[in-house]
Amino acid sequence: MRILHTSDWHLGRSFHRVSLLAAQREFIDHLVTTVRERSIDAVTVAGDIYDRAVPPLAAVELFDDALHRLADLGVPTVMISGNHDSARRLGVGAGLIDRAGIHLRTDPAGCGTPVVLSDHGGEVAFYGLPYLEPGLVREELGAPAAGHTAVLGAAMDRVRADLATRPPGTRSVVLAHAFVTGGAVSDSERDITVGGVASVPAEVFDGVDYAALGHLHGCQTITERIRYSGSPLAYSFSEAAHRKSMWMVELGAAGEAPSCERVECPVPRPLARIRGRIEELLADPDLERHEEAWVEATLTDAVRPHEPMARLARRFPHVLTLVFDPERPPEDPLASYAQRLRGRSDRQIAEDFVAHVRGGRGPDERERALLGNALEAVRSEAHEGVVAGEGVVPGEDVAPVGENGAGAAVGAVAGEAER
Repeated sequence: MRILHTSDWHLGRSFHRVSLLAAQREFIDHLVTTVRERSIDAVTVAGDIYDRAVPPLAAVELFDDALHRLADLGVPTVMISGNHDSARRLGVGAGLIDRAGIHLRTDPAGCGTPVVLSDHGGEVAFYGLPYLEPGLVREELGAPAAGHTAVLGAAMDRVRADLATRPPGTRSVVLAHAFVTGGAVSDSERDITVGGVASVPAEVFDGVDYAALGHLHGCQTITERIRYSGSPLAYSFSEAAHRKSMWMVELGAAGEAPSCERVECPVPRPLARIRGRIEELLADPDLERHEEAWVEATLTDAVRPHEPMARLARRFPHVLTLVFDPERPPEDPLASYAQRLRGRSDRQIAEDFVAHVRGGRGPDERERALLGNALEAVRSEAHEGVVAGEGVVPGEDVAPVGENGAGAAVGAVAGEAER
């Protein structure tokens, strides 16, 4: 069976305020063409179909068009919801479109119920594991703890239990949206840290023929049976060196390692990260190759230059963002705030702030528990999506935890202190 593995479409996303809708439409054209010309037997989409819980109308229309075109090809498609999607919204009508060969899996309760397809080699069971937010699904799945490894392990136990009831020789494919240990991250992925741990071991997927993963935006191989397709487009400058692609996976007999080939995706415009003093960037002949790229420029001038964006735009008309990083000795106390926060979790930032405003006295155990509960509440709200009338203006996105989680957590501790 020949499977096309893709994920992380993020329909409706922009790139530094530049709309990517036309590029996403071009990707859908490429996807449909690949399915037709490569004689694909099944398509898998491993989550983050939309970029936000309440997507803009244009993104919904593009998704609807993709569904119709895939259904018209008569090629079965299995999709799961990701941490950017609202599982309940995305799953509306899933039962109806299932009849058209488009199988949307957004309910954690269905982890052990596969979509079963057949080829000349027998049956292939596709298990869709939507993004499992630990605080929301732990009880439903009977997980022993509220962490990613525990809930994903509980879901995989259901997969293996169902697979054991299938005829001998049944092959299995699992779709999952998770951060597996060993994967390389990008700046554009929303943080899913729970209790300081975001990743799960690859061994959680033991027993299946292929795990089609989503969440990380770089195409990568964890093992010969566990792979990320990555996003079809670059969504941050940290992805400047990525080759955006999909995996074409051929399943042989049960137990055989799948054969995988990368299928390149169209690039709307290359990305470039340039760094130096502004006069150097404007004069360096080696940078000519980036003049038609989307550019992130990091200026190292000791003093902020006059009108730097306008000056850079005359040479690089598609410059999108400026970063100021003046050259300073390592011991300089004026190191940027962003550098001091790099690599720290929302919880660590919140605890540090509490200690800062209280003269060095950090939160006690009860307050740390409050911080953790507040962060989990914000994360769950972001995953579920907040409807109009519940604190979000219609059409606005729900901010990810990394954007407001620490602030919400500190607010919860402050409120408790007042009581």
